[in-house]
Amino acid sequence: MNCRAGSSEVSRYIYKAEGGGNLSPDQFDRLKSELESGYSGAARAGRPLLLEGGLDWKAMALTPKDMDFIEARNGAARDIALAFGVPPMLLGIPGDVTYSNYAEANRALYRLTVLPLVKRITGALGAWLGAHLGEPRLTLSIDLDAVEGLSAEREALWSRVAAADFLTRGEKREAVGYGRDD
Repeated sequence: MNCRAGSSEVSRYIYKAEGGGNLSPDQFDRLKSELESGYSGAARAGRPLLLEGGLDWKAMALTPKDMDFIEARNGAARDIALAFGVPPMLLGIPGDVTYSNYAEANRALYRLTVLPLVKRITGALGAWLGAHLGEPRLTLSIDLDAVEGLSAEREALWSRVAAADFLTRGEKREAVGYGRDD
């Protein structure tokens, strides 16, 4: 049988006698007063509790670890960021960010979230405008050279293409996204 204590400190726990036995009112009152006198308050926190007679203790309150609201808030922020395709380290939560991770996460945000959304929007807008203007092949696109978050990737591409001596000038222009001029 489960018995609930009435005081504020003791009422957060359920006491259960093994085998479904009952505590008499006197036994319950004695248990409650012993717990209040021996285990309540900050000075007695963390003391081991020895229960006799087959009693079982079930914690009914949150521990300080469970009540770590800042960590809970950070966890919720991470979950929301992931739902929207934003790498959590871009949120600035302490302990999540190193410079190399931040730079990679920034590129991932653009490549995996922003650019696919922009391409979908510009594709739909271009199709709509093309239908209204009588230009069925009208397309809109983004200038990736203007995206600051992708500048490191762009510089690496330009360096690789510039070092490729076997490519003609026109092939190099085409490789970096410009049309051939020859």
